Amino acid sequence: MKRIIASLMLLLSAIGFSQTIEKPSEVKTKTAKKLAKKFLRKNRIAGMSISVSQHGELIWSKGFGYSNKNPKTPVKPDTTIFRIASISKSITALALAKLVDNKLIDLDSSIYNYIPDYPKQPYDFTVRQLGGNLAGIRHYRDDTEYALNKKMSITEGLDLFKNDPLLFEPGTQFNYSSHGFVLLSEVIQKVSNKPFDVFVNDSIFKSLQMNHTMMDISDAMVPNKTQFYSATTFKKPVFAKAVANEYKVAGGGFLSTSEDVIKFGNEIISPQLVSKEALSEIITSQRLKTGKITGYGIGFSIGHSKNGTPKYYHTGGGVGASSILLVYPKEELVIAVLTNLTGVSMKDFGEELEAIFID
Repeated sequence: MKRIIASLMLLLSAIGFSQTIEKPSEVKTKTAKKLAKKFLRKNRIAGMSISVSQHGELIWSKGFGYSNKNPKTPVKPDTTIFRIASISKSITALALAKLVDNKLIDLDSSIYNYIPDYPKQPYDFTVRQLGGNLAGIRHYRDDTEYALNKKMSITEGLDLFKNDPLLFEPGTQFNYSSHGFVLLSEVIQKVSNKPFDVFVNDSIFKSLQMNHTMMDISDAMVPNKTQFYSATTFKKPVFAKAVANEYKVAGGGFLSTSEDVIKFGNEIISPQLVSKEALSEIITSQRLKTGKITGYGIGFSIGHSKNGTPKYYHTGGGVGASSILLVYPKEELVIAVLTNLTGVSMKDFGEELEAIFID
């Protein structure tokens, strides 16, 4: 009898132990949550939203901190709207791919074929070079230009740089340039015969049901939009200065939620809006004339995961915003992180999340 009772106790304890074993997915999300809280504290981020999907389904979506510190308003990944900063360039690239499919744009044609009144430069450059940061267009001149609070249209925004000389012969160097994407958006709206933001909304956001994604209009009241913060010398977040992003919407002026950004990322894995051929044009690294790979396609940085599989990504840094989008086509994994603080380094954090969610 004693042996029977002992055996039953062992069986019951084994059953109890088995019920406490966590699923691998639960271990991943628990680890990611700890990592995110530590990242939030370390960088004094007021609010952050993280969403992760695999095989087209959300597997984790979590808000951290506050979209507004006074009154305290918790971040909600499905509705809290952030500036996504330069992830906007990836969206612009997909819009460009739509026009390639429609045979309205040839990536290897001169930009002067589409905007012939743009000031002539000593060198010609193509749409592909423009989108790949190879055209020689300069980036922001200084912090004042980066945070310019002057509401302008895209066409008016060209005046900031259109008469400046190219930095180099196109194709010979790589120079990251948000101004280059302003010019690219001018090409897109000329060809589509629609304002750039309207074309993107009609051809991408509506189709992907990105219902919380839009252009950042500086004087518009947007429900659920986060407050934007900057860090002081003592790292205590304060309200960020006002900025007008309308003219540079293509390079850094869209608003979105982390869950909407996931929808966009899944389009890159399983394209429904563009052909695989057009998609390949924007997610294939370009080369300099020397043959050297740049690690950038059009609107996407091109790299590899910890397992050597393809990775397409973009970080973003704007006034009151630091962000990252990571897309892993082989694993069918998408990670989106949005914050409401200026100047947070996102790449290492993205790699730490990658290490958790990729086996």
